[in-house]
Amino acid sequence: MSEQPGNNNDARAVIVNVVYDDIYLGQSARQVRTLTNADIQAFAALSGDVNPAHLDAVYAEHTLFHGVIAHGMWGGALISTLLGTELPGPGTIYLEQNLHFVKPVRIGDTLTISATVTAKDDLKKRVTLDCKIVNQDGAAVVLGTALVIAPTERVSRPRAHLPQLKLFDGAQRQQVMLESVSQLEAVRCAVVHPCDADSLQGALEAGQRGLIVPVLVAPAAKLRQVAQAAGLDLAGIEIVDVPHSHAAAERAVAMAAAGEVEALMKGSLHTDELMHAVLTCLALRTKRRLSHVFHFDIPMYDKALLLTDAALNIAPTLLEKADILQNAISLAHALKIPMPRVAILSAVETVTPKIASTIDAAALCKMAQRQQITGAIVDGPLAFDNAISADAARIKDIDSPVAGQADILLVPDLESGNMLAKQLEYLAGASSCGVVLGAKVPIALTSRADGPASRVASAALVKLLAHQYRKAAP
Repeated sequence: MSEQPGNNNDARAVIVNVVYDDIYLGQSARQVRTLTNADIQAFAALSGDVNPAHLDAVYAEHTLFHGVIAHGMWGGALISTLLGTELPGPGTIYLEQNLHFVKPVRIGDTLTISATVTAKDDLKKRVTLDCKIVNQDGAAVVLGTALVIAPTERVSRPRAHLPQLKLFDGAQRQQVMLESVSQLEAVRCAVVHPCDADSLQGALEAGQRGLIVPVLVAPAAKLRQVAQAAGLDLAGIEIVDVPHSHAAAERAVAMAAAGEVEALMKGSLHTDELMHAVLTCLALRTKRRLSHVFHFDIPMYDKALLLTDAALNIAPTLLEKADILQNAISLAHALKIPMPRVAILSAVETVTPKIASTIDAAALCKMAQRQQITGAIVDGPLAFDNAISADAARIKDIDSPVAGQADILLVPDLESGNMLAKQLEYLAGASSCGVVLGAKVPIALTSRADGPASRVASAALVKLLAHQYRKAAP
């Protein structure tokens, strides 16, 4: 997530112009701007110019300039900003602009943009300006000439309020996670009843990306019908033919128990069908309770956020919450978060017997203090705003090592967790994936509404965990 910076005049409350009659030869104005990666991304997003010379560091390293450079027309936009806000300012009409790009502009370069009046046309109220952009070393990077119609009436207006621009690249964040497991070999994964286009495509794409070796457990005829309708190729893919979704769940779980596969992935069947089969298979059970963890990438949060449990445990007891939390901590460790910060959520941040979840939160904190829960910094109860906003915590005088920087959110129950998860996805634009821990194999438990991208990301999680389980069985 990046915030698009403004120019150095953003603090001015009023914007004024210079009318034609007050303009004189040699008059000049200037502004200063430092190029950030956010500038490049924002310009690409607005213009559609996705030339890899500006956006792909690996590609750009092998170009003439040996690194990412700004779009040339970003410099032109800076000149336009100077003419439209300073000289002549509001009311200016752009007629012509020629530009000569002398040197590349790189991230971190501080540019001085200047415009100097070189000619006036009294009849048409036109002004010609020599335009120049130089970098921090004084070297010219852009040269040009602008022709404008200058305003004849004075303008003094409050500076327009601009919307806050946030840049969020969910696909890029997902790519980082995929690359983090790229050196690990793909794991055999039973994909249970992937009998709709999204779940089948997600499984096949996860296979193509080297995350899993998909073994499709489903009615073969129905599976091929779905593949044909969606234009998907099943050549070379192992299919285990079963009569229906219940049988698919039972067969896939039996395969996992026998060591034929190292992971499970839910397809288009109901969650309770798959999880019932897992729960009744003693060979897959561990001493830990089964629980689900959502992995969210959220535009307004600067790191991944884990949320548990919003899918399996309806109203967990205190000891069940301890298990749920330890599972989530284990996933955080696998994701290279050595000491995750855990916020135990409630409606308020004070302990009160009127709200049972605050009592549980206090007890869980004491359990963490006594090393009954290990591997994390735990605090609670915390309301959601305090957990993710340091400002909210400061306003409420909450002194917490977790507030504003939580890695894990432990919710009071499934109802609150499920609502929060859906709000993050549908209102906050979060990208999500999820996994079930507590069994002897990891289980990608995606929603039937999830698209292929979410399923691929979930496959990355089960691949990561499957390799962890090879080193230390759960």
